[in-house]
Amino acid sequence: MKPLHLIPDDVNVPFLKFRKIFYIVSLVMVLASIGLFFTKGLNFGIDFRGGILVEIKTDGPANIGALRDNLGSLGLGDVSIQEFGEPDDVLIQLQRQDGDEKAQMTALAQVTDALGDSVTIRRSELVGPKVGDELKEAGIYSVVISLLLIMVYIWFRFEWQFAVASVVALLHDVLITIGFFVITGVQFDLATLAAILTVAGYSINDTVVVFDRIREYLRKFRKMELTDLLDLSINSTLSRTTMTSFTTLLALIALFAFGGEAIRGFTMALIFGIVVGTYSSICVASPLLVVLRLKRKIPEGEEGQEANA
Repeated sequence: MKPLHLIPDDVNVPFLKFRKIFYIVSLVMVLASIGLFFTKGLNFGIDFRGGILVEIKTDGPANIGALRDNLGSLGLGDVSIQEFGEPDDVLIQLQRQDGDEKAQMTALAQVTDALGDSVTIRRSELVGPKVGDELKEAGIYSVVISLLLIMVYIWFRFEWQFAVASVVALLHDVLITIGFFVITGVQFDLATLAAILTVAGYSINDTVVVFDRIREYLRKFRKMELTDLLDLSINSTLSRTTMTSFTTLLALIALFAFGGEAIRGFTMALIFGIVVGTYSSICVASPLLVVLRLKRKIPEGEEGQEANA
């Protein structure tokens, strides 16, 4: 039986021919994402806005749906309910209420009354807005530091042009994924932030595979035009890239469909981010090497092969 290939091995798509179109499409999406972020803004979750946190223990496995309906009817805003370790251990998070600490305590009392005596309250906490601001700041630092470390790694392993192209592609992925959350209004919390960092790691993995092939072909085909060489490199790794993304997406779609509300934002970020990351690895990172004027650096005495015309 022949192995499954979504893309034929002998595919020859002239990606570099359409690079200006890719640049325009990507630039429009990035600028739109930035504009939406500063005008509409993200729908921050309790992690970033502050709110009320309650951990309870139920008598037997928790009925998450019933708890969500019960607490949602109180009119206290966004309510996040998820299992916390064991099936009978549940973490409840509510958005911060308008008003001072007294308003938060009133909301907490409403939640306690609604839960009744059938559950045991293990702990209750008020997450202030200062903590949320600190988490936002830490989230920004984590994204920036991760991008810088990736750039240093790529620079060390390849040339500086590869490092710049990879970071531009990663910024492209992160910004467009954030724009997606602004447009959809899906709650943005710590799990979503973790998904965005995961997307960055996934995207750079795909990009490094293509860059490795480019470096190999730079030594092998000395007289081939750079645009032709980049096309050859992308096409030779296209089957692997699409198959990896396809199988990952199958698992994520299953998680999105059956994983429940607790991880919905996380899986949405991964699904969208992987699609965008696959696009950027093929249509953004490699074509940028032309703009950055990648040069051939071949050790003296190393034999090469001429490309067939």
